[in-house]
Amino acid sequence: MGICDGRVVVITGAGRGLGRSHALAFAREGAKVVVNDLGGSSDGTGASSEPVHQVVDEIRALGGEAIANTDDVSDFDAAANLIASAVAEFGTLDVVVNNAGILRDRMFVNTSAEEWDAVIRVHLRGHFCVGRHAAAYWRDQSKAGAPVDARLINTGSGAGLMGSVAQTAYAAAKAGIAAMTIVTAVELGRYGVTVNGLAPSARTRLTEGVFVDMMKEVEPGQFDAMDPDNISPIVVWLGSAESKDVTGRMFEIEGGSLSVCDGWQHGTPITKDRRWEPAEIGAAVREMLAAGPTPAPVYGVTT
Repeated sequence: MGICDGRVVVITGAGRGLGRSHALAFAREGAKVVVNDLGGSSDGTGASSEPVHQVVDEIRALGGEAIANTDDVSDFDAAANLIASAVAEFGTLDVVVNNAGILRDRMFVNTSAEEWDAVIRVHLRGHFCVGRHAAAYWRDQSKAGAPVDARLINTGSGAGLMGSVAQTAYAAAKAGIAAMTIVTAVELGRYGVTVNGLAPSARTRLTEGVFVDMMKEVEPGQFDAMDPDNISPIVVWLGSAESKDVTGRMFEIEGGSLSVCDGWQHGTPITKDRRWEPAEIGAAVREMLAAGPTPAPVYGVTT
């Protein structure tokens, strides 16, 4: 018996890396899995059905149930087909894990419009397209009187929370995902849906070439903090019935370290009973900055 016995789970970008780890972890906990991946390269070009079929074969070898899907998550109609395929094959849908992503790392001043659009399309639009169709399915089920205990799990990044040098497009997309997570958590709660997000740190195709030293393999017998399998336990728990009281939160996880992100908070204001004069602003701003917490450094900044 697993904590996700019988639950139907769609995982995007599940042909490799984190998505593959999530798919196998859900299967071990009794879930029926739709393994989605376009099968392209890390920059989003190309396509292949081989990765998803390999993961499906691994799940079936464990005695689990899974089907392969190669729909493009950033295509609105293809995302609708992805959700429909889960319902058609398994009769329902309980969990969506938005995980698919690409990288086009570039300093802001050198980023092309094509590179910007490609990253935003896969990450932010991809999360929207798949999540939107899943949400519509769950809303319709709820309005029809069917019990709904569903989960939408989004994949953000520390880059979207703190920023990351040479990853402006990626960071902007991930920040958008974090904002989308907290808003949809409020909107979908009435239908029996929780929405949470992750900012994971692990060795994948998107990280091992960027953070070479951090992501390198460890010696045998040592704890591998960057193993993508370390991320999946919280994803599986968030997808289970046990997590129904947790929504609208972003979790950071790296190796054996797990935390809840605090997010933006209202600062303590300095208030006047009249309009501010431009000459007064500087002193007020410096007073507030001195009294407030020091911002977390942007990833990639050296001191």
